[in-house]
Parts: sequence; structure tokens; C-alpha cells
Amino acid sequence: MSRRTTTSSGGDKESSASPPDGGQEKQKMLLASDQGHFSMIKALHLADLITEMNGFCGVMSVFSSMRYCLGEPTKYGNLWAALAFMPFGLFFDFMDGKVARWRHKSSLMGQELDSLADLVSFGLSPAAAAFAMGIRTPLDHLLLTFFVLCGLTRLARFNVTVAALPKDKTGKSQYFEGTPIPTTLSIASVMAYWVYKGWILDNIPFGVVAKGTPFEFHPVVGVFILSGCLMVSKTIHIPKP
Repeated sequence: MSRRTTTSSGGDKESSASPPDGGQEKQKMLLASDQGHFSMIKALHLADLITEMNGFCGVMSVFSSMRYCLGEPTKYGNLWAALAFMPFGLFFDFMDGKVARWRHKSSLMGQELDSLADLVSFGLSPAAAAFAMGIRTPLDHLLLTFFVLCGLTRLARFNVTVAALPKDKTGKSQYFEGTPIPTTLSIASVMAYWVYKGWILDNIPFGVVAKGTPFEFHPVVGVFILSGCLMVSKTIHIPKP
């Protein structure tokens, strides 16, 4: 992003109307430089590195889900790890904006890094955890993919429209268009309860519909569909705190 001046509770950062500062110009020069193998690393600010930790949590969550699929189905350690990495991602998603404002540092890469990290931590990782828990019929795959693509679209829309959204006197957008993607942590909390109760694999709540047919799916995947639709909604305006 051009400047991390505010941090929303949903993890989306937004840019102010102020012109680029010296930090931005320096970063632009480092990114455009064709000298030095690690010039891009030098261009990153501390807030950007914290955003990278958000992405790290998301990737580790996905790997943990994969490791559960390779292990004993009765050993939930990797599954718990997959779910636990998600709120840690939210912590880093919240802190990067705090650090940027504290240091008064602008970042050209911040908005793009934030969106990509959010997609992994709050889009891909919940879908991977659902797959690991047993929501894995072919139709489940398509519906979970729809959920992830809704998150992708929501983040892209934010990057494009953030400058046009109504602002308050501090330059902060007055509302979210659609639900922020970190709200998918509510689904992760439900899945954590299922793991605690042992409601996974063959014991997933509400079972399977159309079992044995090409249209076999788990009704609980509808929670992901609802979340995806709420994220891309144009008419839902959620006031920012």
C-alpha cells in the first residue's frame, strides 16, 4: 500500500491522500534498481516483514493440514496446529499497521503483501483445514474453491476501490464493502469445536448428501459458501470501529 495509516479490524489496510514521502521514494528506487541481488529485501520496511509473518502463519497452517492427511486420523496434533496458526496470522495482520503508524513509515509493497498474506491465512488455510477434516468430495472441492476465489476477489476489489470509498476526517474509510476476509476465523473456531468433539472425517455434522452419486457433498460446506458470498457483497456495508 502507499501508506499504512490505519488498520481495520478486518485486516485491510488503506492509503491516505497524502503524497508519497521520502520513504516511498527510497523504496521505489530500491525496487527499480537492477543492481544487487538483495535490493528487494532492503526495500522492505519493518511493517512489511510483519505482514510476511502473517503469510508464514497461513502457509504453516496449510502444511499442517497436509501433514494431518498423511498421518494417523486419530492423532489431531497437526490439525490443531493448522487451526492455531490462523489466529496468529490475524495477530500479525493487526500489528503490521500498528507498527507502520508507530514508525511513520510508508510502504509501496504493503497493500499487495497484505492482500496476498490474507488470502493464504484466511482463505486458503481454512479451506485446507476443511479438506483435512473430511470435507473432500469432488463437489466439496468445487465449493471450497468458490470460497477461496471469493476471498481473492474481495481483496482485489478492496485494493482497487479503497481510494474511492467515503472517508472520515482522519482519512479512514467509513465502512467495509462486504465482510472482511479475516471473519473466516469464525469458521475456524467452529471447526476447532468439531475437532474437540471428534466430529471429523466420517462424523462430520449433518453427514453427506447424495452419497454414492457424482453430486455427493457435505451440507456443512454451505457455511463456506455463505461466507464467500458475504465477502463479495456490494450492498453489505459494515461500519468500521
